[in-house]
This record gives sequence, C-alpha cells and structure tokens, in this order.
Amino acid sequence: MPSSNNFFLKKHLVILTGAGVSAESGLKTFRDSDGLWMGHDVYEVASPQGWKKDPGLVLDFYNKRRREVAQALPNIAHYGIAALEDEFNITIITQNIDDLHERAGSKKVVHLHGEIFKMRSEKNENIFYDIKGDINWGDIASDGSQLRPHVVWFGEPVPMILEAINIMSQADVFALVGTSLQVYPASGLIDYLPPGIPKYIIDKNPPFIAAHHNFYVIKSSATEGLNELKNRLIDEII
Repeated sequence: MPSSNNFFLKKHLVILTGAGVSAESGLKTFRDSDGLWMGHDVYEVASPQGWKKDPGLVLDFYNKRRREVAQALPNIAHYGIAALEDEFNITIITQNIDDLHERAGSKKVVHLHGEIFKMRSEKNENIFYDIKGDINWGDIASDGSQLRPHVVWFGEPVPMILEAINIMSQADVFALVGTSLQVYPASGLIDYLPPGIPKYIIDKNPPFIAAHHNFYVIKSSATEGLNELKNRLIDEII
C-alpha cells in the first residue's frame, strides 16, 4: 500500500456520484418511483419558474431538506469512497447537494449542483454564504437581493461543469456510483474521459452506456458494491 509520502505517485481516481449514494442514508430522490420529490413536482421546487411563482414554497422545501441532511449520517458507501484515498489520489464529482462525502472524510469534492448548506443572492451566484438554519423570505444578500438556496435548478447553467470536465480529462481510473446519468450536462461527462482507462459502474439498475465506453458493471447498491470495487481496484490497478 502506498504511503502518504507517495501522494503524487498515486493514480488519479475520479468518482462521479449521484443520489444512489445518499439514498442509503435516508435521503430520497425524486427519480425513485413516482417522479415526485418529497411530494412535490420537481419543477415546483427546483426551477426558476417555481421560484418566481412561489418562493415561499421553494424556501420551505429546501429548509426541510437542509434539516434532513443535517440529521442524516454518511453510510458505508461514503466511508468506502473516503477510505480509497489510502491508495488513490481521489477527486469526487457529485451531483448531490448534501455534505455526506465531506463528513465521511473525503477531501476533494466538487458539487456540480450546489450545496444545501450554502445560500446565495438570487441575482448574483458569486455572492453566497454558509447556512445551517432556515432561509426566510426577506433575508437579504449584500447586493440587496433575496437570498435563495445555493442549488442549481432545472433550466439554469451549471457553473462547475468546466471544472468537472477538466477533472474527468485527467483521470487515470474512473468509477460511476449511484447515478442514473439522466441529468444533463452531468450525463455527458463520461465523454471527456481519456481513452483506454479502467472504468467501473456501481448501480442496482445500471444506466445504458454505449458499449464503446467499456465499463465494468457491478450490479448492486452503492454500499454493497464499494467493497467489490475496492478489491478490483487493488487487484487490477495498484
């Protein structure tokens, strides 16, 4: 096993995670069954149109979500990914807005779709603050505009996508864990991986990926599949 002194000799393992990783910590995803997210049509609570129509509903939704995330705990998958830092130089690109990767000990996490424990100006995405409690109507940013969740909604640009593309292009090994690859532009990130690198996917219901991508599929939950992934990585890569 490489020591910490050999950090720069470690292979760069990039892991793209989605809702399937956090689902086993009790955090629901609207894609699970009926297309609703905690009883709401997703466009009511996760789109600029929904915000314009009923900002109070949107704030209440994310305030409840923030409380749920605060009460949730990292699961075996989060800890398993963090433990791989002993053998690899890991960057996580996550579609999740929770902080469970960080709480499990992962050091480099890029949040594609924002962070539930941050809030920002509704007019300027570069003015944002940490938040642990609720955001209320009338809470104002330094530019005088209403504060909103620091979350990327449907129909909005994804500011971190260029950084994510750069990270993907520098991967030595790649793993896709707990994501359906149904949300653009995250779904296109695998097209930026270097050709010929080892690629793995962990999912109970793996998304369709064209054969030329040459993924090794581990058909199981994130928590169950991480152990097999670790064994394969150690046997085949290190």
